[in-house]
Amino acid sequence: MTEKPVAIACDHAGYALKEELKKYFERIGVAYTDYGTDGVCSVDYPEYAHRLCTALQQEKHELGVLVCGTGIGMCMAANKHRGIRAAVCSDTFSARMTRMHNNANVLCLGARVVGVGLAEDLVGVFLGTAFEGGRHQRRVEMLNNLDENGKSEER
Repeated sequence: MTEKPVAIACDHAGYALKEELKKYFERIGVAYTDYGTDGVCSVDYPEYAHRLCTALQQEKHELGVLVCGTGIGMCMAANKHRGIRAAVCSDTFSARMTRMHNNANVLCLGARVVGVGLAEDLVGVFLGTAFEGGRHQRRVEMLNNLDENGKSEER
């Protein structure tokens, strides 16, 4: 698990699931910071993805969770931020592998895709899985290079 609080944010479609995940964090003793939204009135998901990703870039957090209707919009918005490696997951294998092999730092969930129990399992696996490094480190460095130059290193 991370030493820093986990960041969490959502749009209106993800609000109810975000609130359930906050209860889950409290049950398992994980500190978190909520970057909104604070209700079900329609909002623009890129704003909330930006808030969370900016906090990660400022190293206030190591990991974050974004929730919208499908998880896709939040993931697209998050991956526009330098240093963010966000993944939409709806199964525990993907949540585990995206941490182990891709060093993902943001888990995106679809509130209209996964229920509360599965979302808790996904978050638990994501937070509890470490990056393997090794041969995967080179690939993460290639992703980071894309952030810098728009192209990966030639092999």
